[in-house]
Amino acid sequence: MTKYIAFLRAINVGGHNVKMDELKKHFESLGFSNVETFIASGNVIFETSAKDAAKLEKKIESKLLETLKYEVTTFLRTPDEVADVAKYKPFKAKGEALNVAFIAEPLDEVAVKKLMTYKNEIDDFHVHGREVYWLCQIKQSESKFSNAAFEKIIGRRATFRGINTIQRMAEKYS
Repeated sequence: MTKYIAFLRAINVGGHNVKMDELKKHFESLGFSNVETFIASGNVIFETSAKDAAKLEKKIESKLLETLKYEVTTFLRTPDEVADVAKYKPFKAKGEALNVAFIAEPLDEVAVKKLMTYKNEIDDFHVHGREVYWLCQIKQSESKFSNAAFEKIIGRRATFRGINTIQRMAEKYS
């Protein structure tokens, strides 16, 4: 069995409220075992004998579209991958908030260059594999940068998590 952590986009934001026990049942109905959720922001841990993460992501997305009636982009990582994200130190400076965007595939050179044009004294970015790190020097709500802006810049879906959440998940599931 392989353990995965699913980072779900659009759960309990923007008026899309989903109870975690309901989300757990949706995952169990897909035949996954040892399903649990981690805080109410769309993080689901599960085990499966399936090995193709891309196919699993599509399977989960189809199920959630069918049951929740809206698109929930899904990004799967193994516990070891989450531990690597938690340990990675992309910035020397500290800020008010460090967030990580999960994306399906690494950004191409054009997308990276476009993203880096948004670096300023408040917002800094670092691309590493299938994650993009965003360091914000002020409260995120005060920054002009956002998840919506990020998706528009890179031209694809993403979901952000705070580094503290990722570190807690890494401690629990690695």
